[in-house]
Order: sequence, then C-alpha cells, then structure tokens
Amino acid sequence: QVVDSGGGSLQPGGSLRLSCTASGLTLDYDVIGWLRQAPGKEREGISYIKSTGGSSDGAAHFAESVKGRFAISRDSAKNTVYLDMNSLKPEDSAVYYCAVGPWGGFDDADFDYWGRGTQVTVSS
Repeated sequence: QVVDSGGGSLQPGGSLRLSCTASGLTLDYDVIGWLRQAPGKEREGISYIKSTGGSSDGAAHFAESVKGRFAISRDSAKNTVYLDMNSLKPEDSAVYYCAVGPWGGFDDADFDYWGRGTQVTVSS
C-alpha cells in the first residue's frame, strides 16, 4: 500500500511538504519517487530516493525543473519519504503521485506501486 498526502493550495513563493508511506511491500521495492501531472500534460518524474538502507544508499535525485527548490528525505524507521517543496510557482500546480519501484527513475515504467495522488495548487 502506498499512501501520499500533504497537498494543498498556496500562493507563489510558498512551501509545502508532501509525505509518502509505503507498507506491505517486499524489500526489493525500496525506491520511493514523486511524479506529477498537470492538466493536459504528461506525467513528469521529479524526484526519487531509496527508502531504506545506509546513508550512502540515500542519494536523492531530482529533475531539472525542481532542482534547487525541492528536497527529498526519508524516515527509514517509518518507511516514509518526504518531499519538501520550496519557492513554489504556478507551474508547479499538479497532482503529485508517490510511487514505489525497485530501482527508481523518472518514468512511469520505473515504478510498480502508486499512491492515489495529492493535489497541489499554486496561485495568487
């Protein structure tokens, strides 16, 4: 089960934290990623991180569109990953999906289990 949460509406320049908790999956599925889809656009992978393991396994990956503004972190004990979004722009508005896969990536095909998505709206 993958549960994503934390979306909301806010003004440009604001910050928001999304959370994703995965449970009931085998250890092979320990990469948690975030992808987003804006109306009329294809889904875009924005970040992923390995959810368990040692500190060297926690390397974070970001798409260019969010690099420097978004951060991803994990609480291995809770099998939870957080996406901290800063300096939000109207173009960041989208449904954000948490997904779990065996190796990570920025494509839908890199993930096998998905949350239902959480809406983020950035507007003045």
